[in-house]
Amino acid sequence: METESGQLMLSELKSRPRREPAYPEAVDWHAYASSVKPFLSEQPDFPGIIYFDELTFTELKKNTGNCTVCQKDLCCHLTYRMSEKRADEVFVLGAFDGLHTVEGQYYLQICTLLKCQTTDLRTCGEPVGSAFTKFEEFSLSGTFGTSYVFPQLILSGTQLAPERHYEVSRDGRLKSRSGDPLPILVMALYGRVFEKDPPRLGQGPRKHQCSLFPEQFQD
Repeated sequence: METESGQLMLSELKSRPRREPAYPEAVDWHAYASSVKPFLSEQPDFPGIIYFDELTFTELKKNTGNCTVCQKDLCCHLTYRMSEKRADEVFVLGAFDGLHTVEGQYYLQICTLLKCQTTDLRTCGEPVGSAFTKFEEFSLSGTFGTSYVFPQLILSGTQLAPERHYEVSRDGRLKSRSGDPLPILVMALYGRVFEKDPPRLGQGPRKHQCSLFPEQFQD
């Protein structure tokens, strides 16, 4: 963090958003990723830990390309182009499909592009606050087994990217839109698979709930 102080950010939410004429159409988060064959990678997969969860990673070795990484039922696809492939920064594509068990138990499916803390692959998933490599184009998708998927794009300095820089297509892709090169720290699609959550003592049948994600991909 650049400062010692924090901020409480507030926003008003409409109580009946689906009734608004501008409410977006539903996204099929499985459509695109399940329609393409996994991209072949010359790089071996390797494990990494983020907030006690073990992800499967693959390194982005070139300044442009396509790559796929899978874990269990989830395969994550990335198409990208960097302005320049810097030798002092390493980026990886990661997948997680499993039960998170620290500070609560809930099932997640996550596809993420992130910068490693150093060029040592063992630091992938460690906190990092700045990035100088810029992405001119990107498209991230996954074979999610849930409709509850939440996109995230964080830029250098741990800043949320303005919506003008990206879009979500109806077939489940998080894509670049503005054409401006972006210094990406983390790009992610978070999926919550409520029906795979373990039963809670003293509760009846599980219902869909709102859940706060751990700040595992933030500085």
